[in-house]
Formats: sequence, structure tokens, C-alpha cells
Amino acid sequence: MKRVISFLSELVNNNNKPWFDAHKSDYQEARSVFNSFVGKLLAGLGEFDDSVRNLEVKDCVYRIYRDIRFSKDKTPYKTRMSAFIAPEGKKSGKAGYYFHIEPEGGGYLGGNMICSGSYMPETRFVKSIREEIFLNGDEFESSVKAASGFYLDFDRALKRVPPGFPPDHKYAEYLKLRNFILCKEVGDEYILDNRLLENVLDDFKKTYRFNYLVNRAIEFVDEG
Repeated sequence: MKRVISFLSELVNNNNKPWFDAHKSDYQEARSVFNSFVGKLLAGLGEFDDSVRNLEVKDCVYRIYRDIRFSKDKTPYKTRMSAFIAPEGKKSGKAGYYFHIEPEGGGYLGGNMICSGSYMPETRFVKSIREEIFLNGDEFESSVKAASGFYLDFDRALKRVPPGFPPDHKYAEYLKLRNFILCKEVGDEYILDNRLLENVLDDFKKTYRFNYLVNRAIEFVDEG
């Protein structure tokens, strides 16, 4: 992963097409290293989560090229490499496992991170997940606590419990959530560790139950 971090660090300070074209081979080498890791990660996740078996790397990784058509920021490239491993692929709308490498100062998350869950789910899914929490709050909280080293993202949470749910509910704070994500920020030493794959799998395994519960609520809507 040293090649990935090195390339992205250079890209942060040279985010323009002439530089990128001149270093295309460096990018291709870094991408190859990253994609190879994602392939191994896919295989490892499938050992304990059969919902992501049979996915291919291309179903999970994101392009480095930015869509700048409607953005004020016209820098052409993302300064990160990331993959979202979710049932049916990264665009399915389901909860999954997110692996993100970004040098400090990259401007997106500002560093490396691993996450599990669902980011900005559709409104119909949010309602169903909240109903899951309302009915099975103890189970939901248990899944959060099982993910030691992760924190639950409250950044976009509502200030009040949404209509249709009692304000004094035991898990009112969870009912306010709009994103359902467990996050763990990791430094370069984590990414460069020789046991990176084993460490990421060990961490993600702690979040399996959380993803299962979120997807149970999402799939309930889809089945309906």
C-alpha cells in the first residue's frame, strides 16, 4: 500500500491533467495494488458474510476521475482510492463495508477510514431502519457495542425524534439518525502494516451484525 499512499500524496499537490498524464504509469501501478487488495478483501469478507460473495472488484471500487460538470471544484481527480463492498455492489443502496485510503489534506475525509453501514439511504429505507430500531433497539445497540474501535456517526442526525416515534423512546438518539454508519479512522501505520488484510477483516467482522440489521430493514422495504 506504500505505492498507493505515495501516489495519492503526490496527486494532492498536483491535481491537474498534465501531471496525471505524465504519471499515468504510477497511477496504474497504484490502482493495481489497491484492486488486488480489494480482491483479497472480498474473498475474506465472503467467509463470514455470504451476502457479498460472488462480487467482483469492479462492482466495488470507485473511479478516480471526478464528475466536475456541476461542481465549483474543477480539480479533475479524486485524491483517494476507495471501495464499497455491499450486497449486489456499490450502487445497490444496501449497507456494506467501506475501505478508504486518503492522504492527510486530501480534502474529502481528510485521512484513511474504514466504515460499515449505509450512507444517505433513501427516505423509504430510513423509515424502515428507524422502525427496526423502534422494535428491536436492544439488538441494534448490541450490534453497535460489538463493533469495538468504531463510532456511530451522528453528524447529520436530526435534532428531534422524527414524527411517528415517541420522543421518550429508550433509543431516541438512534431514531434521530439519517446515516447509519460505524466509522473507524486509521493512520498510515494501519494501512502499511504487513497484516493489513487480517486487521481489516477482524475489524469488519465486528460490524457484521450491524450491517445485517440495517440490511434486514432495507430488504423488508424491497420485498414489500
